[in-house]
Parts: sequence; C-alpha cells; structure tokens
Amino acid sequence: MIKVNFKKLNEKAIAPTYGTEFSAGADLYACEGGEVKIKAGETKLIHTGLSLEIPEGYAGLIYARSGIATKRGLAPANKVGVIDSDYRGEIMVSLYNHSSADQTIADGERVAQLVITPFLKVEYTETDNLTETVRGTGGFGSTGKN
Repeated sequence: MIKVNFKKLNEKAIAPTYGTEFSAGADLYACEGGEVKIKAGETKLIHTGLSLEIPEGYAGLIYARSGIATKRGLAPANKVGVIDSDYRGEIMVSLYNHSSADQTIADGERVAQLVITPFLKVEYTETDNLTETVRGTGGFGSTGKN
C-alpha cells in the first residue's frame, strides 16, 4: 500500500475516505464553511481544506462521483483533474453543473473521488517518420466500431 500524507488546512476538513474495501477512488469532501450554490451551466471551485504529499512517480486524478454526476449533473469541469506530486496547495474540485437546475453543495458533502496512480515519464523525440500501422491516420470512428 502506498502512503500519501495529507495536511488539514481547515480544522473542519475531512480526510479522504474509501466507500468500500475495494474502492479505487477515495471520496473528497466539501469544506466551505456553509452551502455553495452552483447555478445551471456554472462552474465553482469547491474547497476540500486539504493539501497532499503525493509520492514522486504518482499523480492524483480527480474524477466525478457517479451519484452526484448522474442524479444531479455535477462533475469536474475539466473532466479529470490532475494533481502533480510537487503540488502542495489546497486540493480544490472544479465542479460544473450540467443540469438545468441550480444545485447546492452542503458543507461536508462528498463532491469527487481521488485516485492515486503511477505514471510513465517519457522523453519526446522529434522524427520525420513514424512506424506504419494498419490503422494509419484513421481516427474519430474510423475503425467502424461504436
């Protein structure tokens, strides 16, 4: 198991928690000191009151929680937030309201989920030629599969 240190920037902040033993993502909680209204079609930054120390070679990925995304239309505005291992500021969730109704986030409500994952660091090398493949330059539905 990988250890990730966190710091409470607000005494009312709630540590990330896993919903079940085999959950991939840990829930992140709103720490706003009150309710936050997100109008239809609007984006708001939701504070968590936490900062993290993600180990080198790993990243934190912030995903939507399926419950508030499907039932209330609230999901991260950038689809997946990326937290680099050298970032030490507050973790905030950029929530976008996809629904046609205003939504309210309660203090302490679960607003997103955090997945810590390893990544590969690569070296990008410019070249005049790339290897040939059967697919070639076909994209955006070119394989004929739905």
